[in-house]
Amino acid sequence: MIPIVPVVPGFSGLVAPPPLALYVHWPWCVKKCPYCDFNSHESRTEVDEPVYLAALIADIEAALPQIWNRPVISVFIGGGTPSLMRAETADALLAAIRMRLPLHPGAEVTLEANPGTAEAAKFAAFREAGVNRLSIGVQSFDDAKLKALGRIHDSAEARRAIDMALNNFDRVNLDLMYALPQQTLAEAGRDIVTAIGAGVSHISAYHLTLEPNTPFHHAPPPLPDDDLAADMQEMVEARLAEAGFAQYETSAFARPAHDTNSRCQHNLNYWNFGDYLGIGAGAHSKLSNHESIWREARHRNPRAYIEGAARGDFISTRQTVARADLPGEFMMNALRLNEGFLPRLFTERTGLPLATIEESVLAARREGLLETMDGHIRPTPRGRRFLNQLLGGFLN
Repeated sequence: MIPIVPVVPGFSGLVAPPPLALYVHWPWCVKKCPYCDFNSHESRTEVDEPVYLAALIADIEAALPQIWNRPVISVFIGGGTPSLMRAETADALLAAIRMRLPLHPGAEVTLEANPGTAEAAKFAAFREAGVNRLSIGVQSFDDAKLKALGRIHDSAEARRAIDMALNNFDRVNLDLMYALPQQTLAEAGRDIVTAIGAGVSHISAYHLTLEPNTPFHHAPPPLPDDDLAADMQEMVEARLAEAGFAQYETSAFARPAHDTNSRCQHNLNYWNFGDYLGIGAGAHSKLSNHESIWREARHRNPRAYIEGAARGDFISTRQTVARADLPGEFMMNALRLNEGFLPRLFTERTGLPLATIEESVLAARREGLLETMDGHIRPTPRGRRFLNQLLGGFLN
């Protein structure tokens, strides 16, 4: 059994609970990409969706005492490839969530999708079920680069999926990556120009990284050097700014720039150190009460998760966040935002006085990594470029 969450020594408590989001993990995909370190598993046989759905619903019900009567501001269904699930499964899942949790009126409900005509044809049904935001994992519009990344779709399928998504959703995000194997600056530029021309309201542009325990980490492909990768990042940011996209987070760009509704509300809650309940195989949670802040992880293997559901045993680990670690955890999230954070948010979300980080803030200012603008403590352009250096000053 998981022990009761203990009180953190020196933790002064939260005046009010942070906003709460819900993450739902769908752990299956058609093919595992060689760069992916997410908890995803190739579905070699047909997934028993009713059994997994029943486990998800039981997971929510078991977690209710921890989040009782707290409104849920957003739902994010990630994976894996959630768009592989049948539309009736998505409908039943969202109905079960609405019946058990006080979903905020107009809550953002995102579903991740990978391009492919078989999945795109279900977009209208997902919209009818209650999904109001789609995030499409395009990664590139270059067929050679898609093949190098181990993707199962081509550029034509990506364009068709985007068109079908825009026919059904007002809010569509495209995931793109740059610094791909043997990618040139011109090729990265063509990708971002194509993404801009697609007409979506949100683009997430990520630098390809070699994560531990992935095939790319064990056998790295030929990648652009650091200088070329930095040039790609600057080019991506400049092209998106010219097209009216506001960069509000390290890798997130929203259009129109003045409309905050086009930003991903679910991710903003992460970056503002809000709470989130994660259900499903391998899902993670960060939760708070008046006594402590803690993190949980569900059983990672789908079979172990489903078997645990039969026993009411969902959680593999639970750990209280130590007082000394709270400043670093808060800043690792909040300093990803270009606008930074209001000083009072630090106390509201950690239960610690602002004086806890005062010396580190002053040191970062002296190094030209932090500044105060419109009442926000935020990274300077230099701080955004050297984010790891900036964050290092706040880690325990």
